[in-house]
Amino acid sequence: MTERNPHLAERLQDFGTTIFAEMSALAVSTNSINLGQGFPDTDGPKQVAEAAIKAIRDGHNQYPPGLGIETLRVAVSDHQKRFYGIETDPDTEILITAGASEALAASLIALVEPGQEVITFEPYFDVYAAAIAMAGGRRRVVTLRTPDYSFDYEELKAQVNSNTRLILLNSPHNPTGKVFNRQELVQIAELAVEEDLLVVTDEVYEHLVFDGQSHIPISTLPNMSERTLTISSAAKTFGFTGWKIGWAHGPSEILSAVRTAKQFLTYVNGAPFQHAIAEALQLEDDYYNGLSLDMENKRDILCSGLKEAGFEVFNPSGTYYATVDIRPLGEESGIEFCWDLPNRCGVVAVPNEVFYDNKTVGRPLVRFAYCKKPEVLKNAVEKLLSLRKAKK
Repeated sequence: MTERNPHLAERLQDFGTTIFAEMSALAVSTNSINLGQGFPDTDGPKQVAEAAIKAIRDGHNQYPPGLGIETLRVAVSDHQKRFYGIETDPDTEILITAGASEALAASLIALVEPGQEVITFEPYFDVYAAAIAMAGGRRRVVTLRTPDYSFDYEELKAQVNSNTRLILLNSPHNPTGKVFNRQELVQIAELAVEEDLLVVTDEVYEHLVFDGQSHIPISTLPNMSERTLTISSAAKTFGFTGWKIGWAHGPSEILSAVRTAKQFLTYVNGAPFQHAIAEALQLEDDYYNGLSLDMENKRDILCSGLKEAGFEVFNPSGTYYATVDIRPLGEESGIEFCWDLPNRCGVVAVPNEVFYDNKTVGRPLVRFAYCKKPEVLKNAVEKLLSLRKAKK
């Protein structure tokens, strides 16, 4: 529980500074390797950066259209058809947003009445809890359990009641690296249809899937396209996290509702960057395949090192992150461990407990990010190996 702020609305009292900001500040103050916050330490494709510079020089510096520029909406539509066979109308079914986070906030504010319930899977990205609270909704969670982060379908069904509005899904999943398989998605989809629920799905890590697995958009399953709002962004796919260019797509009536809320948040953003991401989405398959293989290699470097250091590692199937259990090292509290880790070995990680309602489940779990240069990861591993030596 954060310290109470008398000026903060009651529904936001549980939220203080995000754990990512706190851990990144800790990394700076201790001169540690930051494996906490999920941003790469290299820029994305040079041609995409050059496209942004060209857009600025060409005068694309004023407010873009409320829906986003047409070329980017068309590029998003083409991307969805190219990779998943999803047909979308760029004029009525696609909305450009200030990153995926704004799309999530706008979606929940638009679609959830005060007091209605939103089901999500824990551990959850912290934005989910805050956005549900800002919408005046109530959060209900289904726990993903180690070692494979599977969920109990009966537990999911038990969370549904007459006050349930929607299911908030994240696959590939942050922070666990889980990629929901077809059987799991079918269970979620059939429940949504049976109970007439909407599904908001966060797919920002869609192109970061490993070991021959595939990302399956839940909107492609039977009877789901008409009840699903899909959210993604350029940040994780192209490595320009600071540009904050995201999008949502779904049925025109749902998207129109989200646009109504979104226009009073940022209204619009990132005009020249929208032009650049329109070009980025048209990159050849070699780029997307190389991105996934490169990140898979980085995952292997970090995960093998974490195992050698004595952690129990839950090998991720996607995303930027690996989760570990710290108990084999004689530790119990991930929060205490992460605050002390920079002083012990010069590495920063994030405690997963902050992503759980069931704090006991998340208490011994810690997330490390591997979206860094191989040499940085190898250096971090060398530092982390000192933990095992100290335990001996």
